[in-house]
Amino acid sequence: MSMLIHDVVSRAAANEPAAVALRLGTGQLSYGKLDAWITGFANALIALGVSRGARVAVYLPKRFETVAALFGASRAGCVFVPVNPLLKPPQVGHILRDCNAQVLVSSAVRIKDLHAELERCPELRHVVLDGGDESVAVSGSVRLWPWPRAEQVIGRYHRVIDADMAALLYTSGSTGRPKGVVIAHRNLMVGAQSVAQYLENSKEDRLLAALPLSFDYGLSQLTTAFTVGASVTLLDFLFAKDVLAAAARDRCTGLAGVPPLWAQLASQSWPQEVVKSLRYITNSGGTMPGATLAKLRLALPSTQVFLMYGLTEAFRSSYLPPPELDRRPDSIGKAIPNAELLVVRPDGTTCQPNEPGELVHRGSLVSLGYWNDPVKTAERFRPAPGQVQGLVLTEIAVWSGDTVRMDEEGFLYFIGRTDEMIKTSAYRVSPTEVEEVLYASGRVSDAVVLGVPHPELGQAIVAVLAAAPGFEPDTKSLLELCKEQLPAYMVPLHVEWRTDLPRNPNGKFDRSGLAADLRATFIPTR
Repeated sequence: MSMLIHDVVSRAAANEPAAVALRLGTGQLSYGKLDAWITGFANALIALGVSRGARVAVYLPKRFETVAALFGASRAGCVFVPVNPLLKPPQVGHILRDCNAQVLVSSAVRIKDLHAELERCPELRHVVLDGGDESVAVSGSVRLWPWPRAEQVIGRYHRVIDADMAALLYTSGSTGRPKGVVIAHRNLMVGAQSVAQYLENSKEDRLLAALPLSFDYGLSQLTTAFTVGASVTLLDFLFAKDVLAAAARDRCTGLAGVPPLWAQLASQSWPQEVVKSLRYITNSGGTMPGATLAKLRLALPSTQVFLMYGLTEAFRSSYLPPPELDRRPDSIGKAIPNAELLVVRPDGTTCQPNEPGELVHRGSLVSLGYWNDPVKTAERFRPAPGQVQGLVLTEIAVWSGDTVRMDEEGFLYFIGRTDEMIKTSAYRVSPTEVEEVLYASGRVSDAVVLGVPHPELGQAIVAVLAAAPGFEPDTKSLLELCKEQLPAYMVPLHVEWRTDLPRNPNGKFDRSGLAADLRATFIPTR
């Protein structure tokens, strides 16, 4: 059996070509047609002379073409880079330059907004437009192409194996700029098979993909469904009621969400069609509050609830079996199939039961590190603890940076993070990236951005600032600037002004002291 991620669609198309692969609104695409679209896009890339392993960035909302471009890039022997459609031009430009993208798939409207950034992307050679006005202007070295026809002559695809790169998934980095996690075909395939195993997915399932495809948890809805021949409803939504409407319309059996979404859905009136059809729901990207969980279980008495924990660097790590929910609702469960989770001390020795330690993930889900960042890769991807003496080659594991404990029965409990990353609405946000925008305004002399506990968001982003000489504190204009340059989930929820920001003996800002102050005084709001 092939271990290349694009072959899951070909396999499903060969088995049942008329079966529905994707739904979008009232439209649908069969596996046979999706396979043809994927082939057409792969052929177009080969015809353009795109090299083996070339990065193909896809900056689109969820559409049939979006899925075809991602899997088509893989079939051609390239690497797909899903770019969150919520990102603004500066973040998109950084990703394109960082991964040296040769091809960008987007829409005319988005290309117009990206014009200045594209001029600063020397490796970019081709822009493929998903419909719309093809008269948009791009720099002289970039060629514009219409969406390819499926009947183009089949090319000779670049040969790849399961150890090769399939995707780059960008997540906020601790140094302030998003960093690309290098995902191999093997990572995607083993992850999809593992998830389908414990969720007991089958071709009868209808999964609702409400999360961004640039998010490993969102992309997983496609890979898991395609692995078993199930169908996926693509949805970009504004309101929680839109999620329920789509689930009701398509009689969805599986729904993946993050804590902020579940908090919104818990307050909704659930249609009976959804109550009857929804076989399971899953949560990752943060701890689901107990009150939210209680409301969901009351609204969905026959639906199984899977609480999970994952790392982009290792796709997915643990899940709590639904029968354990009442016994240990605050647990993140045990390792998913084909993964091992260890809790270790700083020296790598194993912690005793209930002793806090760092979670380390080993196995075939461990990704290939961070793209073009050997320093950060060396920090997070290190030799696995407890290796058998005599092994010449060192096994590499992901050292998560998360502090957990494991009870006597092997169930894990999340305690906290050891770095300064903020986890809000299931996104990892670098404080530095937000601080850079605040400093660039010229209106602040000091800026510290922190994450403060929030019942719905996981953490709220709070900015503590000192005004620059000659400027008065102006929260409104600063937040407007942030909204122009940052995606919505990175905009501070609250701004606090001070004349001086506390520093530690080394002269650095006292982030821990500020965080403690805010935890004591900050009143969360939406």
